[in-house]
Amino acid sequence: MNPTKKVALYTLGCKLNFSETSSIARMFQEEGFARVDFNDIPDVFVINTCSVTENADKKCKQLVKKAKKINPDAFVAIIGCYAQLKPEEIAQIHGVNMVLGAAEKFKIVDYFNQQEKSEIAQVHASKIKEAKDFIPSYSHGDRTRSFLKIQDGCDYFCTFCTIPLARGKSRNQSIAETVKVAEEIAKTNIKEVVLTGVNIGDFGQGEGNEDFFQLVQALDKVDGINRYRISSIEPNLLSNDIIDFVSESDKFMPHFHIPLQSGSNKILKMMRRKYLKELYSERVYRIKEKMPHACIGVDVIVGFPDETDEDFLETYNFLNELPISYLHVFTYSERQNTTAIKLDNPVPKEVRSERSKMLHILSEKKKRYFYEQFLGKSFNVLLEAEQHEGFLNGFTENYIKVKVPYETALENTIQQINISTIDSENVAEGELILNYKLEV
Repeated sequence: MNPTKKVALYTLGCKLNFSETSSIARMFQEEGFARVDFNDIPDVFVINTCSVTENADKKCKQLVKKAKKINPDAFVAIIGCYAQLKPEEIAQIHGVNMVLGAAEKFKIVDYFNQQEKSEIAQVHASKIKEAKDFIPSYSHGDRTRSFLKIQDGCDYFCTFCTIPLARGKSRNQSIAETVKVAEEIAKTNIKEVVLTGVNIGDFGQGEGNEDFFQLVQALDKVDGINRYRISSIEPNLLSNDIIDFVSESDKFMPHFHIPLQSGSNKILKMMRRKYLKELYSERVYRIKEKMPHACIGVDVIVGFPDETDEDFLETYNFLNELPISYLHVFTYSERQNTTAIKLDNPVPKEVRSERSKMLHILSEKKKRYFYEQFLGKSFNVLLEAEQHEGFLNGFTENYIKVKVPYETALENTIQQINISTIDSENVAEGELILNYKLEV
């Protein structure tokens, strides 16, 4: 097959998927392909899927339909978690030409070059136990910040989660190899790196006795990177050493995202989580003791089987009392091949929806309260490289979203900005402190 010249990639799901999509895009570009937008009539579409929720599966089907409408003659490849879990189901979607599993997705260019387009989708998806290799990835060219993949897979098998079945066992490169990738990023114009993975706190599955804290210490010494953020990290793996180090680091931002999932110990045990709410509370207060200005985000699931009104209120009250900054609320959905799908007493869909609304409202209140604490104060804001309705958006060290009037010279720079007001969308409006340049 003669290589086509235009490829478009679309990412569903998490930051880890974004890092992998970007690395796959570079593989195509190294083979002479031009990366284009989804609507630019590409010759090849690559859709990197998620399967955390049922909606992600539906979104994949919608994207295939859209791709074929844009270019009926295009080649469509599906990769990612959904592709590993249900490759034959995806192969039946009209318009799909190739499906690659977890062990095959980084060989996509080779598979593409070897395959003739046919009416029947070609499936290359080994059993998940074959996904043993760790392929380093990072995003570049998509955003002001880069998502650096430091770990893949998970050994935890929470009862609601399909990720271990989609990505395999926990694995990573050595600290030395991971630092080399960070040094590659440091040579670009990227100012901020977000450490991503499936269970990043579990870093240390390679040779030697390395761990995540040692990795954080090593990355802190890499020249050329202004900022790091730690993406989602399990509370039982977020040690006091890590918290204390971040509180003293100039590069690691005072921003943590810590999944809770439930504020009821009964539900946490049913979910097969590796902590109880008392440990979670302990971690949050440790962070606030060391960094009172720190931003703390929380994942929470509503409507898990046998979650009674009392269980939900226990979660709601627990979150309401904690000094957290925002919530990511997930409505439980039944997933095939999980333990939770076999549990009794499913929560009615309308009850799940009502609980979700309550927590979304709580999240908005928490975020606004967090932002209001910093009115009139100045922060270093990394401004992004695209304008939104005459404004540039950016984030403070502690993850407050700020907007300032657009100026070309401000794109992808770190500026000191005084927070003056907060708009109705919970975005802070800032005033640039003139004659101040932290990083251009």
